[in-house]
Amino acid sequence: MVEQPYQARLAEGLIRVYLTHDRVVGFTHQYPRGLLPLDQPSQASASKVFELASAAAYSDLRERMEAEWVPAMQEILSLDTHALPVIWDADFLYGSKTTSGDDTYVLCEINASSTFAFPEHAMPTVAKAALERLRERG
Repeated sequence: MVEQPYQARLAEGLIRVYLTHDRVVGFTHQYPRGLLPLDQPSQASASKVFELASAAAYSDLRERMEAEWVPAMQEILSLDTHALPVIWDADFLYGSKTTSGDDTYVLCEINASSTFAFPEHAMPTVAKAALERLRERG
């Protein structure tokens, strides 16, 4: 466990990024009410809406995941792409905005063993990756 400072934008929710190996396959914007102080209720719905990997709202996050953060994690942990799970996710809280008003993100957690539910539109990609892994094992 890593001690993490309180994030002032917590009421704005978190972004869950779903991946197959090293590629983003979808997103969802969630509102973890349990993490909020009692006097700071979230204004958002409890429903979960899955979005495509190509969702414009998350294009910067997708680019950083695929081009920077996942490759850096693989290098640090000496992980080949196919050693990554066929479905996993990373949750990001909103950090403070940059001086130009852009969002920043703070890693909240990574889920690699019990990622369910995940975007229905990602199921064919996940199934294909799982079959390829089984074939590799012969």
